[in-house]
Order: sequence, then C-alpha cells, then structure tokens
Amino acid sequence: MEIREGYKQTEVGIIPENWRVSSLFDLAERKKALFDDGDWIESEHITNEGIRLIQTGNIGEGKYLEKEIKKYIYPKSFEVLKCKELQVGDLLICRLAEPAGRACIFEKLEDQKVVTSVDVTIYRPPLKSVNRSYLNQIFSSKNWLNSVSENSGGTTHKRISRGSLGKLLVPIPEITEQTAIATALSDTDVLITSLEKLIKKKKEIKLGSMQELLRPKEGWEVKKLGDIANIIGGGTPSTFISQYWNGTINWFTPTEIGINKYTYESQRKITNEGLSNCSARILPVGTILLTSRAGIGDLSILMSEGCTNQGFQSLISKEGYSNEYLYYLMQTLKTILLKNASGSTFLEISPDKIKQIEVSLPTYDEQLGIAAILSDMDAEITTVEQKLAKYKLIKQGMMQELLTGKIRLV
Repeated sequence: MEIREGYKQTEVGIIPENWRVSSLFDLAERKKALFDDGDWIESEHITNEGIRLIQTGNIGEGKYLEKEIKKYIYPKSFEVLKCKELQVGDLLICRLAEPAGRACIFEKLEDQKVVTSVDVTIYRPPLKSVNRSYLNQIFSSKNWLNSVSENSGGTTHKRISRGSLGKLLVPIPEITEQTAIATALSDTDVLITSLEKLIKKKKEIKLGSMQELLRPKEGWEVKKLGDIANIIGGGTPSTFISQYWNGTINWFTPTEIGINKYTYESQRKITNEGLSNCSARILPVGTILLTSRAGIGDLSILMSEGCTNQGFQSLISKEGYSNEYLYYLMQTLKTILLKNASGSTFLEISPDKIKQIEVSLPTYDEQLGIAAILSDMDAEITTVEQKLAKYKLIKQGMMQELLTGKIRLV
C-alpha cells in the first residue's frame, strides 16, 4: 500500500508523521496511581445514602454515565477498605464485556463521594500532555473496541486484564490537535445527546397521551377481544423439507416484532407448499401481529400479506373496529396478557384467554381520531429517530477520519 506524503505506517495503522504511538501505561507515566482498578467491595447496599458505587453496568460507550447509580457503600466501609475516591475528569474504562473497553469521563455527582467496583479501571493521564476527551473518543471507536476484544479472555465472563489494557497502543497527536479533534467530536455528541433526550421526552408525552386517550370513559362500550377481532395462530413447516422454504410468502418470527409499528417483510420466507403443510394462515394487510410466547405482548401492524410461526396469536379487526386503535389499545394490555399466560418451560397465552379479555371502546369515529393523534406522535418520534441515526453515522465517519489523521484540524 502506498503511503501518502506526510504520513507513516505504525502499529495502529497509517497516521501523520508528527503523531506518535503510545501505550496507555506510558501515557500515565508508568504510575500505578494513575492507572488502577476500583475495589472489591462486598458491603454494598441499595439506598439513597452513603457513598455512591459505580459498577460496570453504569458505563456506556463514549458516554459520561449511561445508567443511574442506585448502589451505595457505607461510609464506614469506605474508611476500612481505603477505597479509591474518584476525581472529576477521571477516565473510567470497563474491563468487562459487553463490550470490554467502553469508557466514560467522570463528572461530579452532587457533593457525594463516589467509588468504583473492580473491573473498572480509573485512568488519570497528566493533562499537560493528554486531552482526556480525545482519549474518550478513541475509547468509543471501533478500532479500539476490536483491539480490546482481541486481548480479552475468559469463558464465563470475557474481560481484559489491567496489564493487557495498559499495553494497548493509541495514536497521539500534539495536545492542540487532540483538543481540536475532541471539540469537533464532542460537538457532535452534544447534538446526538440532545436528540436522544428529545426522543425520550416525546415518548414520555406519547405514553401520557395514550393513558389519557385510552382510559375508559362514560358511554364507552365494554367488549371482549374475541368480539372485535379474529384471533389467528401460526405454524412452522418442517425445516427438514427444503421445498417448504426460500419461497415468496412472508413468514414472521417473534424476534422480528416489537421494534417498529409497521412490519413489511420477513427475514425468512416459505413456499406455497410449505404453507399448505403447516397450521400457518395467510394474514391480510392491517393484521396486528401479537407475540404470544417468549416475549408476550410485542406488536406490529402487518403491511404486506404474510403468515407467522406458532409464537403468535394475531388479531384481524372485525368490521366497525379500527386496527390502528386496536394496536395502541393492545399496548396497554401487556400486564393482563402476562397474567393470563401459563406454562412450565416458557409462558404462553392461548387464543381462548386472549378472546376473553375485556376492553372498553369508544365509537368507531372516536377510535379513528384517537389513533390518528397517536400515529402523528409516532411519526414525530420516527422522524427524530431517523435524524439521530443519521448523525450517529456522520459521527462514525468523522471518527474514522479525525482519529487517524486523514483529516487534519490544525
């Protein structure tokens, strides 16, 4: 491979000539105090008092803290164990999958002391030579996570040792360029975070609207689900007969349902012969696909004809009832579906149980109006989610260019 002028081949790939390659331990001036793990803490407890405990599950890729910290340790335990207290700006690197190597920067949490558990490495390279935000961007890159994975071991729990982590190499430009790269990528992170918060807020608003709009009101009619929809099960052709598979008929499984409101095409398809030799039936457009086992209550509206395996009890709305309204109504019934499920190996709800569940319904025109309001909310959320996905792709491209020096900012 030809290397363009001003660049060089290194252990971490092609980088600019004035960049260097360094191990994490060397960046920490080979001092254990600047590169050390959290503590084995056995006296943890769950309250809202004491000293906060950050565990591996609290750390997400490239985020500050991904999940709320709910565990604490007793102040006395902190003194006896001589735990390592975190400092603002510490890099926290998770040595435990999934995936090992993910990291975040610690920010002050109110006025409380905070410690970490073992498998979280506390990293404090000197600020005069290293921009920690730059390193945090490195730690969220695919190259970094792949490198950590290659150096991880273990059967039950895959992890990387601190010694192996310290030997990993990263590209290091001059501090001014580190800062410029970190700023550019952090600005994109701010936008991504704002979109994530907006999605969360819109989903909360929609949930509140659903609870109010679908709440039974005076004059609404009480019906059983079996009165307003036909309940249709599924089936699976023999997997040993090749003629039954790779046809043109959509055949859905529960793992394909529940993420999107609408479902268009299945991952696997069966032939007409396969359909004729199993209990599956062709379902029309508008059918509500409802999972009835191993994840009971996941929903989607079918937008092209197809069938399902036996993990479904799908609903076809009868005349006078809106399938869109029924889709939203079924979302509020998950707890009831689970209560009516049974089974020793896995829980499953039967079609007869589903048919007997009672619901309250407004007039058909009101159903259409309520469904339209909630559909508009879903459309708004989808638009923002698509924008978020776009900016995440943009950031991945920026990281690939900036963290390898292909594009220079100084």
